[in-house]
Amino acid sequence: MTDYKEQISTSDPEEKKSRLRTYKSTQIIWFIFGLIEGILGLRFLFKLVAVNPENPFASLLYSVSDLLLKPFASLAGAPSAGGMVFETSTLLAMLIYALIGWALERIIYVLFYKPKDTV
Repeated sequence: MTDYKEQISTSDPEEKKSRLRTYKSTQIIWFIFGLIEGILGLRFLFKLVAVNPENPFASLLYSVSDLLLKPFASLAGAPSAGGMVFETSTLLAMLIYALIGWALERIIYVLFYKPKDTV
């Protein structure tokens, strides 16, 4: 038989605050990268269905997403037909931004999360 020691956990307010800060930080990261993914996803969809670029909303979306796509602009070609464009660089940017967001969230979690109980 294995002997187990009983562990008594105390509710330390500093530990609670630290866990809450870690949780909030990771939620903020997911929110920011979720917005980035949403903007890029809309851009991909708009280009795919050939939305009128003169429309004010489409123009705003394209100008914001151009900043996000700048590092990936010449990474891959964009096949087009009849005004519709399949932007592979946008898909690659979405993948890379998702990986960056996941990595940042994991780094914060590993560095700052303090487990409630030790086993």
